[in-house]
Amino acid sequence: MDRVVRRRHEAGRSRLCRGASERFGAALLADRAPARGSHLCTRRAGRSLARILRGREAPFRRPIRPRKSDRNLDPLPSRRQRVLEGGTLKILFLSQRVPYPPNRGDKITTWRLIERMRRDHKVEIVAFAHDEADVKAAKQLEDMGYPCSVFKPKPRWRALPLLATKKPLTLGVFGSKAMQREVDRRVPGADLVYAYSSSMGAYYLDHDIPRVMHFAELDSDKWHQYHKRMMPPVSWIYWREWHTLFAFEKRLANTVDENVFCTHLEQEIFKDRIPGVPSLVIRNGVDLEHHVPTPEKSEQGHLVFCGVMNYYPNVEGCVWFCNEILPKVRERHPKVRFSIVGAHPTEEVQRLGVLEGVEVTGFVDDPREWLLRGAISVAPLRIARGIQNKVLEALALGLPVVGTDSATQGLGGQNGRDYLVADDVDGQVEAVCGLLRDRDRARDLGLAGRRFVEENYDWEACLQPLDEVLERITKS
Repeated sequence: MDRVVRRRHEAGRSRLCRGASERFGAALLADRAPARGSHLCTRRAGRSLARILRGREAPFRRPIRPRKSDRNLDPLPSRRQRVLEGGTLKILFLSQRVPYPPNRGDKITTWRLIERMRRDHKVEIVAFAHDEADVKAAKQLEDMGYPCSVFKPKPRWRALPLLATKKPLTLGVFGSKAMQREVDRRVPGADLVYAYSSSMGAYYLDHDIPRVMHFAELDSDKWHQYHKRMMPPVSWIYWREWHTLFAFEKRLANTVDENVFCTHLEQEIFKDRIPGVPSLVIRNGVDLEHHVPTPEKSEQGHLVFCGVMNYYPNVEGCVWFCNEILPKVRERHPKVRFSIVGAHPTEEVQRLGVLEGVEVTGFVDDPREWLLRGAISVAPLRIARGIQNKVLEALALGLPVVGTDSATQGLGGQNGRDYLVADDVDGQVEAVCGLLRDRDRARDLGLAGRRFVEENYDWEACLQPLDEVLERITKS
């Protein structure tokens, strides 16, 4: 036992004295602490180590002490008592971004989830604020009745020390002691923790509470795709992230009440890699009333891509399209122009704007207006997982869509009927030029795409499984 304590101290993960005796170790195993005043350890730390050694507690988390203002309050009722008395859940929602306004892919989904939860339950939000706009959005949420605590993420370079460990860098980027303290403070009053994205799952691991893990994407698989497209030494880092993040995802999947995926394809991949874990699919949807086709606004020869333009898959896809595909399209249709619409364009994306026929807009108030002006929506993504909201929105607006297999694989539609799919340069060129040449074909494809999302991607129907999950947890 003395050797165990010594090894933990030498690893830098314990503050216990190296001179712990056999008698002290036996006391810990019996869940007893040394006598008050002992130089070895406090009573609280002694009991904590006993639980660690028996596997009942995560190692070396500092005990959560109640705030002075809370110490004289009546104890909280049990979760079961609260749910039985009120019939509602108090949900703690953890998100990588402030889920408002719903103006980008992950914010659209998280906001819809929270809105749906609020129909019958109470929701509190803990999220990262990536800029001043997120801070203002959090205040808006507070004014709307959504308690929201926000924290600033670390600079990415702060995650580099994790390269010397077996932890994924993702946990370093989205790790925050302040956020952990806030989650620790809120969990005792919550009935359920709902984490959106694997990096947020780390915050509930030390708590005994019902939990749902919503995998926004198969992040580990995304890093696998990055690894295959990069050269050393970057590819080595991505390979490491793929393996370490998958190990973490596996740990999460085995400790939750439900694992949620955006597509049946991702669910099947996950079940194949991690069999025996509970899982279901909650698909992304699209607001059909907010996205109404207006064909009279369409401009012939206008190609459009919408997306956040500091996100690597979007950047890589647009660079590929501008350098390889667009020049061949313009050889046949010289008046064709391509608009790249989205906030935070990188320098590489901005340089595309000097190419003939290419426009880089940066942030726009309403991307729908640009999509409606387009004749064709292109989605040249070669790295993608999940359902691409940009594709759903273009289909809902009645635009014919030309995408890659990666951009459309989770949709469940039919190539040639609902949209066109091509993975190589020649295939993309033929698909785009064919629609530019045959306007009737383009119109029919756009109408078919609209029907497809009406039948399959209305938010009301897509979120039905969420209601079932919350009802099941309420009853249990």
